[in-house]
Amino acid sequence: MKDDKRLKRKVRNSYIVSTVSITLVLFLLGSVSYLMVAALKVAQTLQESIAVTVELRNGISDDQRTEIEKRLAEEEIVASIRFSSRDEKAEDEEFRKMFGAEFEEVLHENPLPDSFELLLSDASADQELLDEFIAAVERIPGVDRVSYPARVAQRLHATVNKIRLVLILFGGALLVISLILLSNTIRLAIFSKRYLINTMKLVGATKWFIMKPFLGSSITQGILAGIAASALFGLAVYGLNEAVPELMTIAEIRKIAIILGAMILGGVVISGLFTFVALNKFVNMKSNKIYLY
Repeated sequence: MKDDKRLKRKVRNSYIVSTVSITLVLFLLGSVSYLMVAALKVAQTLQESIAVTVELRNGISDDQRTEIEKRLAEEEIVASIRFSSRDEKAEDEEFRKMFGAEFEEVLHENPLPDSFELLLSDASADQELLDEFIAAVERIPGVDRVSYPARVAQRLHATVNKIRLVLILFGGALLVISLILLSNTIRLAIFSKRYLINTMKLVGATKWFIMKPFLGSSITQGILAGIAASALFGLAVYGLNEAVPELMTIAEIRKIAIILGAMILGGVVISGLFTFVALNKFVNMKSNKIYLY
């Protein structure tokens, strides 16, 4: 009787330990995924912050200006367009601070041209595409000059690409390490039941008959671990959102929902797959070899 209770307690403890391990690993992977999504979103926002100024020639008609705006809007690399008139620029306080008096008294006229202020999409990371776009805009009739911070753009894109590479490598390494740890944890849980598996084999149970209850239990375990990890992740995100509200706008709610779903699905897949692999090994193992472990 005592041996039966001790065996049941060992089995229950191994089940709890493996479930907690899966929960913590899923929570860790989900949290890292969330931070990676936020970081990549920030990197994309930085790339889309590059501004291009398209200065227009003085004296062009409204129709020409509209045509230029239409051509710029058709470019996929352009994220947004804003027209800035010369009068609007002249009223800018920062511009007027550069002069001790009204600049009209010094220059006798407004020297500023009308212009379009463009914000580029993350496609501007392709330097060749960006150079072709700048050259094409300069050839548009009515455009006087195109200016943008070329060196800043190059450094920004290079830095963002490095950040993306580091995040991908870090995420991949963490995933591999987590899967190895989970595999060992589940393997040890099955290892603790090797004598039960061998006893079922000795009484003539088929391979599927032996594996079926274990696989069913592993799927349930994966679902419970996924739900628990999702709950922990939801609480963590809620706490972060209270402390840093910008995170919720950076990592969209839809992507958070995808991460939550992936955690539950991942729990089922990981638990079921590793349990199947470990079970297959012990079910196919000869009885005399089980006692060697």
